[in-house]
Amino acid sequence: MKTRTSLIALTAVALASAAHADEIRVLNWQGYGTDLDWSLEAFEEATGHTVVHEYFNSEQEMLTKMRTNPGAYDVVLINAAYTTQAYDEGLLAPIDTSAIDNYAGVPANFAEDPALMHEGKVYGVPWTWGLTAIAINSNSFDEAPTSIQVLWDPAYKGRVSIRDDAEEAVHLGALATGQDINNIEDLDAVEAKLAELMPQLRTFWSSENDWNQFMAAGELDVASYWSGSAARSAGMGLPVDFVVPEEGAIAWLDGLSIPETSEHKEAAAQFIDWMIDPEFYVQWDEEGAPASANAEAAAALPDDAFNKRVLGDPDVAALARFRAPMDDETRETYLALWQSLKAAQ
Repeated sequence: MKTRTSLIALTAVALASAAHADEIRVLNWQGYGTDLDWSLEAFEEATGHTVVHEYFNSEQEMLTKMRTNPGAYDVVLINAAYTTQAYDEGLLAPIDTSAIDNYAGVPANFAEDPALMHEGKVYGVPWTWGLTAIAINSNSFDEAPTSIQVLWDPAYKGRVSIRDDAEEAVHLGALATGQDINNIEDLDAVEAKLAELMPQLRTFWSSENDWNQFMAAGELDVASYWSGSAARSAGMGLPVDFVVPEEGAIAWLDGLSIPETSEHKEAAAQFIDWMIDPEFYVQWDEEGAPASANAEAAAALPDDAFNKRVLGDPDVAALARFRAPMDDETRETYLALWQSLKAAQ
């Protein structure tokens, strides 16, 4: 385990006051950074605080858990596209970023994201970001494709996959029809484009594990995928290359928030500081992580690291189309469209 002298210094007060140690309850996707055993052990040693986790399988489930379990959570992972909704429902507490030393490394383009700030206060600390684009089986291509239209290429019929997610599917269709994912003016064109894609599909995937199993079995040539997952899959030895198409890629920003009903807000802020610390991130990145929203953490990566070599490329960053908050009516429209397409398959 790497020495964490900077974090131990930051938590000296907590070490001297073990009687005030708290149990921090975190709500997150399973296996997503906050629940790494080596990190939790080091955090407990440095601060005296223990950490327990509860998990969700969708953003809607996350919101439901926050609504129905007041006081149950101290830190919640929220995609920035949902932070405004959580704020509007009164679920979040403002965060005193002066208590989070590593916040200074978060650049303005993330720190000032309007989804994370309301009335001049911070309701989500930018943590990680990444892209949803396409990944290819490198054994199936002599040359990597440059366009998202490869998903529709008849040469790969029956060996294509996309995630079974309405919003993601519609956004892919928007990119393929040359539209802004956050302002789709011709939804009929998106629906028609996705209808053309359905016969191409070998299967849908719903988790990283699903995706890896299909690729390991040699069933896929090209599929939608997440950047951090592609790095992990390649690290496992799968023949995976991540491709950011010329039409752009769906970008997401995840933040760490503190619920209004948390009874351990000071300890929660300490845990968030730990999660955005460059020392933690560099070690996590070795295991396969999304890109860090902390510029100092990103800069600390070795030059051959995926998140520095690929996502650190300014040309790639220029292709990122970050998801904006979405109202319930639009979300329901997309879901109905997607269910209709699947039913007709």
